[in-house]
Amino acid sequence: MSEVPRRKAWWRARALAPYAFIAPFFVLFFVFGLFPLCFSIYLSLHQWEPAAGLAAMQWVGLDNYHFALTDPWFHKSLFNTLWLAVASGLPQHLVAVPLAFFIHIKLRRSRNLVVAAYFVPYITSSVAIALIFSTLYSKDFGAINAALEAMGRLPGVGSLLEGFRPDWLGDADWTKPSVAFVIFWRYIGWNVVLYLSALQVIDPSLYEAATLDGAGTWQQFRHIALPLLRPMMFFAITLTLIGNLQLFEEPFILIGTESGVSQSAMTTAMFMYRVAFSDGDFGTASAISWLLFLIIAGLTWANTKLFNRGGNGHGAL
Repeated sequence: MSEVPRRKAWWRARALAPYAFIAPFFVLFFVFGLFPLCFSIYLSLHQWEPAAGLAAMQWVGLDNYHFALTDPWFHKSLFNTLWLAVASGLPQHLVAVPLAFFIHIKLRRSRNLVVAAYFVPYITSSVAIALIFSTLYSKDFGAINAALEAMGRLPGVGSLLEGFRPDWLGDADWTKPSVAFVIFWRYIGWNVVLYLSALQVIDPSLYEAATLDGAGTWQQFRHIALPLLRPMMFFAITLTLIGNLQLFEEPFILIGTESGVSQSAMTTAMFMYRVAFSDGDFGTASAISWLLFLIIAGLTWANTKLFNRGGNGHGAL
């Protein structure tokens, strides 16, 4: 009779074993995912300075949201974010699509090497990229201004470039374009890989039939590749949209948040960071994070509707 309870205990332990293996995931998800998410919602409805402790939280309702929505710096940061998102995101896809098609059609043998070269910036540390471009953008010692100075000595060009030595990261007029180019340079390789993977699943017989009908490379790109790339375009543009609206690393490392010129390229994520860690207002910072989430969700929904307008994700851009 003692064998029966022992077998029941063994079967019970065996049944619980899978849950024991997946329990660490749920514990980590709760600690680092679900709890911070719920706490940020709760925090956005309170005024709180961490140094004062949790007991110092004061209920303010939607005041933090009202304060953020009426803060001119929030409006400025949102404008900068949208400007950088468009200025860096749109060229990524305008260049990545034809570039991926060119690699797919013309560089079949060296495709992997070329793709790897384009993909390197994506996996490179943001700090390393910022250091490289900080050196390139240097007003007095940067390679870009050195090249402009050399071009200024050329006959016929010198008059156009005479005295043109921008302070790329120190002049408010050039800060946003400079940051946008860094973002473009870093992420274009990622989009090339995405589009190239989609091009590789297109039936080669379509290109062969088009060639027999007299279609050139441009006609094949326009009438075969582009229509069949629409689903991947939707995916890639959605990723770019979500990522660019959360821009933080590149502009933060390049220009920071405290200098006067940094305001010209301060994104919403940077403004949220400044409110939280410089001003010590974590309640308003949490409210800003949820406002940014709503903006991202709204624009993502609009992007989805735009692509689905033609049905099945093949709608017009």
